Amino acid sequence: MLKNLINLFFPQICEACKTPLQDNENSICISCRHELPVTNFHFENNDVVKKLLYGRLELENATALLHFSKKGLVQELLHNLKYRGHEQIGKFLGDWLGGELKTIETYQTIDVVVPVPTHKKSKRERGYNQVTKFGQQIAKALDVDYYDDALIKTSHTKRQVFKDRVTRFEDVNKRFEIGNTVGLYNKHILLVDDVITTSATIEACGLLLQTIPGVKISVATMAIVE
Repeated sequence: MLKNLINLFFPQICEACKTPLQDNENSICISCRHELPVTNFHFENNDVVKKLLYGRLELENATALLHFSKKGLVQELLHNLKYRGHEQIGKFLGDWLGGELKTIETYQTIDVVVPVPTHKKSKRERGYNQVTKFGQQIAKALDVDYYDDALIKTSHTKRQVFKDRVTRFEDVNKRFEIGNTVGLYNKHILLVDDVITTSATIEACGLLLQTIPGVKISVATMAIVE
């Protein structure tokens, strides 16, 4: 009764379409969930993400949960997550993808989940790294450790979505450093991020992680721009 009373005055709404959620819905209404453009890359052994990084970063596995398109439901979700303080979206997407990855044999060899870091200024302004909940829930589903200090972002960057891959990589590559590597030697690391665009960020972070002896890298993101 208390929950119903709270929802009457402060209704929870769908993060994608803004309609009130029903009691059995969480973050996203059932209708929007069915409309979200899932990739199924990990179920179909699709190498789209690996091909983006072919010849630049050696990967064991790579996937993205959703297709990203301008003005679509996925953009609305990720903008709510990254710019509007709706951190619960990361948890929702992490639970979703983590639940799927734990059923796939090639992802069961992962030892640790590492997020792409955000700069301390962005984290202070936003209050969190938008990838944290996503990565934590995947780690929980796979029953592995979550390391949020393996990589460090050393400088604040402006949005780079309109830069080409080479220019973006040259810029991004200067802005990350390796952090705490204790416990990462000879591990299979799942590197997680929100969106793959040119793949420059994943490439820069993955190459740093590959300087750790014996490391293998896989990648999982919330969405991919194709």
